[in-house]
Amino acid sequence: MTTIKHKAQRVAIFIDVQNLYHSAKNLFHSRVNFEAIIRRALAGRQLIRIFAYVVRSETKEVNEHERVIPTGETAFFDALENMGVDLRMKDLQVYSSGMKKADWDVGLAVDAIRLSESVDTIVLVTGDGDFIPLVEYLQGHGKQVEVLGFSKSASGKLKEAVDDFIDLGSQPKVFLLKSK
Repeated sequence: MTTIKHKAQRVAIFIDVQNLYHSAKNLFHSRVNFEAIIRRALAGRQLIRIFAYVVRSETKEVNEHERVIPTGETAFFDALENMGVDLRMKDLQVYSSGMKKADWDVGLAVDAIRLSESVDTIVLVTGDGDFIPLVEYLQGHGKQVEVLGFSKSASGKLKEAVDDFIDLGSQPKVFLLKSK
C-alpha cells in the first residue's frame, strides 16, 4: 500500500515510552527527543490526539515541610504534558520475587481502537511486535498505520505489517538527545 500523507489527514499518535527509552539507551546511550518525534509523526497533518504510555518508577519525596519534591520523572512527565501529550500512567509493579513489571500494550491497543473511528491514520511510536494484531485490525478497518521506531530493535514483522516505518536510528542527531 502506498502511504498517503496530506494536511487534511486526521492523525492520532500513540507513544510507547518504555520501548523508546530502552531502545535509545541500549542502542545509542542517549535519550529520546520526543518533540522531534512528534513533529515527524505528525508530518504537517491534523492532530487529533497524542497519548504517551508511561510507567512511574520513582517514589515521591517529601521535604520537612510536607511538600512533594519533584523527581526527574516528574519533570519528564510535565515536559510531555506541556507538548500537548495526554499521559497514561501506571506505577511499576514490584513482586516479592524481585521481578518488575509494567506493561501498557493492552491499554495502548484499546485506546487506538476507540479513537480509530475519529482518525484516518494511527501512528504508533514503538518497535514492539506485540502490536501486529492491532496493526492488522486497524488496517482491516480502513486505517493507515505508521510506526516510528528504532529499526535495530524493532520487530521485523511489525515493520513489514505497517503502511510506513520510519527508522528513528537513521537520524540520531534529530531524534536523540545526549545523555546527561
